[in-house]
Amino acid sequence: MKELKHAFAWLILLVSGLVSAPAQAQLGVGRQQTAAPVTMSAEPKQYEIGGLTVSGAQYLDVNTVLSLTGLKVGDKITIPGEELGRALHKLWDQGLLGDADVAVTKIEGTYIFLNFELKERPRLSKFAFKGIKKGQADDLRKKIKLIRGKVVTDALISNSRTTIRKYFLEKGYMNARVNVVPRPDSVLPNSVVLTFQVQKGEKVRIAAIDFEGNEAVSDAKLRKKMKKTKEKHWYKIFTTSKFLKSGFEDDKRALMDYYQSEGFRDAAITYDTVFSTAADRVTVKLRVDEGRKYYFRNVTWAGNYLYDDKYLSAVLGIRRGEAYSKEKLDKRVSYNPSGLDITSLYMNDGYLAFNIDPTEVLVEGDSIDIEMRLNEGSQFRIREVNVAGNTKTSDHVVLRELYTIPG
Repeated sequence: MKELKHAFAWLILLVSGLVSAPAQAQLGVGRQQTAAPVTMSAEPKQYEIGGLTVSGAQYLDVNTVLSLTGLKVGDKITIPGEELGRALHKLWDQGLLGDADVAVTKIEGTYIFLNFELKERPRLSKFAFKGIKKGQADDLRKKIKLIRGKVVTDALISNSRTTIRKYFLEKGYMNARVNVVPRPDSVLPNSVVLTFQVQKGEKVRIAAIDFEGNEAVSDAKLRKKMKKTKEKHWYKIFTTSKFLKSGFEDDKRALMDYYQSEGFRDAAITYDTVFSTAADRVTVKLRVDEGRKYYFRNVTWAGNYLYDDKYLSAVLGIRRGEAYSKEKLDKRVSYNPSGLDITSLYMNDGYLAFNIDPTEVLVEGDSIDIEMRLNEGSQFRIREVNVAGNTKTSDHVVLRELYTIPG
């Protein structure tokens, strides 16, 4: 609409024509210059900018505004042409103006004088909340981070509204609405007071969680794996059943982790939806593609010289025919909270540069063969042991109590 407005203004300018210019050319820039009627040709013609001025700027720095246009005195422009349209777009892109236009104030020979007519957006005087508790309002003040004097743009209002809605969504108010009402400040010029009117609505509870496509794992077991998304039942007094978007996303990942641990490495949630069944109730529905269940078959070793295959396989503790689990494999290779793992076996013997890469070398039917590719590296030894911070006990007294010694 703004571009149409500017095009229409130029059409009037070209068709009607504007009359004679002031007698003397005025080079340079200024805050404001009264527009004088000029006569222009409808044919494109090149001019040199002889002067640039700004009108309507109350708080914005004139030189900054002119620098944003990308135009300067001495530039060559064609009128009608694209240069002035681009200059206006650059001003609009800053989001600081409610309106902007450009007018030709005079022409002297090949010199043209332009005035940018601005209408600044109002600045924030203060803001308040309606419809919520004081504690919630205090929390939101920290989240939306509005400060006095900030230019009130469409983006500022939209971002603030989104932040407020997200705050209440995380508390289970799925139907929360936020209306932003600006009103002019009667004390400060070109300033507005923003009022955020919040309608929280009812907390939304989960009436049911339904699954489709699952055959190997029951609905009840899948629901049990969802720790943050629970159904509302009268007998579950201490179980929260609020629907939280972030919690739902966490639970979907937990479901896939569970399937992976059970050998269903291709499992995926192909569809999920949440729909209202009452003003304060929703139903959650998920469609699962379990895929095939896979099993460990052959585990072979490569690059090991310190320990033989049989001993490493015993430490790994994965038997042929077990359900394939990438999580279990990673724990037995690098971090086993309940016992020894392969990496610890080497690290505890000084092989600090040791690394291992479990690689799937063959997937045949429902069986997977793994090759454990090792790089043992060199064994590190202690060169010296230093003690620091001891003021009352000599170094040798401390060192003789240690089992860690050079060599």
